[in-house]
Amino acid sequence: MSIRFEGVMPAITTPFAADLSVDHEALTQTVQWLAGYGCSGIVPCGSLGEGATLEFDEKVALIETCARAVDIPVIPGIAALSTHEAVKLAKAAAHHGAKGLMVLPPYVYSSDWREMKAHLAAVIQATPLPCIIYNNPVAYKTDFKPEQILELANEFDNVKAVKESSTDVRRITAIKALAGDRLSLGVGVDDVLVEGVAAGAQFWIAGLVDALPAESVRLFELARAGRYEEAARLYAWFLPLLRLDTVPKFVQLIKLVQEKLGVCHHRVRGPRLALEGAELAEAEAVIQHALATRPAL
Repeated sequence: MSIRFEGVMPAITTPFAADLSVDHEALTQTVQWLAGYGCSGIVPCGSLGEGATLEFDEKVALIETCARAVDIPVIPGIAALSTHEAVKLAKAAAHHGAKGLMVLPPYVYSSDWREMKAHLAAVIQATPLPCIIYNNPVAYKTDFKPEQILELANEFDNVKAVKESSTDVRRITAIKALAGDRLSLGVGVDDVLVEGVAAGAQFWIAGLVDALPAESVRLFELARAGRYEEAARLYAWFLPLLRLDTVPKFVQLIKLVQEKLGVCHHRVRGPRLALEGAELAEAEAVIQHALATRPAL
């Protein structure tokens, strides 16, 4: 099975109904809307999707809803507390319509390469689906070094890509120096998109695209085309919003942007709580300014 990891792929938020159950109608509408703006894939069940608060069956149903709703590849995040559950989720995702997998280290437990490699290898081998290795040491406290990623790629043919979220764009050039064209490289942090593409990234697994797909796709296309003066102007406008993706309450913030744009409700599951007070006012001011100065595309 082969898909191309390229373009802008939203790491989608999970819409919740008033009782905090997954709102599958809103989910369907949102992913179809994103696909209509030229997004090249859908990435559910990640950290922005509040994957750690979703039950196993909810994740499977969410993946299935996305796969039924759009023709572009659905590439769910595969993360769990245990290797057993991660393998089980990978197999279920493949059965319910996923076309690829984004493989994460285990939640909570961060250890050495021997244990982390064993975990990733078990998930990678669970299905023939092409896999993205997700490196996010800031969030998961596990850092997959370029040479370790290459080690996995050399052992498993279905390791096809890397989502690099260390915030260090030098990692992209380091992986490329080792792997050449063997792996597709992706940016996983919103506010290093232009720098990451300039370093060689071919895709962007993005957060603010959930609210602003036209601007996100346009920014990526300008960067990929090397039209840096045009990209710089759009990037300067977009950066205050893109930086909302880089703080602990990024889920609440991105859902708030979505709500302001009429995409979906800002509801989140505990332990997260909705923003309030000065924190809410500050976020609303950033959003209001961005919308008041929104450029024509």
